[in-house]
Amino acid sequence: MTLNEDMRRLVAAQGLGFVATVRPDGTPSVSPKGTTEVWDAEHLVFLDLHSPGTVANLLENAAVEINVVDPVRRKGYRFRGQGEVFTDGATYDRVVRRFTEQRGTDPERVKSIVLVRVLAAEELISPAYDDGASEADVSTRWRARLTAGEAGSAPDRKSSS
Repeated sequence: MTLNEDMRRLVAAQGLGFVATVRPDGTPSVSPKGTTEVWDAEHLVFLDLHSPGTVANLLENAAVEINVVDPVRRKGYRFRGQGEVFTDGATYDRVVRRFTEQRGTDPERVKSIVLVRVLAAEELISPAYDDGASEADVSTRWRARLTAGEAGSAPDRKSSS
C-alpha cells in the first residue's frame, strides 16, 4: 500500500508512534517510539534505542501495528504491517545516516532499526466527533486540556477519547 500525503504529513508532524507487537506467549505489547518516521511511500521506520522487547517480539513474529495520532485534532492512523529488524548493512546505514543528519541522533545509541512495510492503514477518529463537533471545536477543547497543566483532570464527555 502507498502512504498518502495526509498519512505522511501526520507522521512527520507527530514523530511518535505507538508500536504494537506480539509477545511469544501471544499477548500484545505496546511501546511508544519517538523516532517513528516515514521512510518511503510504503514504509515506516523507527530506531531501536531502548527497545529490546519490541525487537525480540519482531524477530519472532514480524506482525506489527503502529498508531500515530494528533492529540489535539484527535485523529490519526493505524498502520498494519510487517517489521524487519536491521543491525547492519546498507539499509541500516542509510537510516542511521538520515537520523544523524536530520535529527542529530548519536549513531552510537542505535542498536538496530526497524523498517515496517505498511500493508494496510485505517483512519482513527475520536468519538469526540460523534455529536457533530467540528475539527475546530474538538481541537479547541483538547488544546485547552493539554495546555492547562491539569494532568489528572478528565475532559468533559463531549471531548473524551
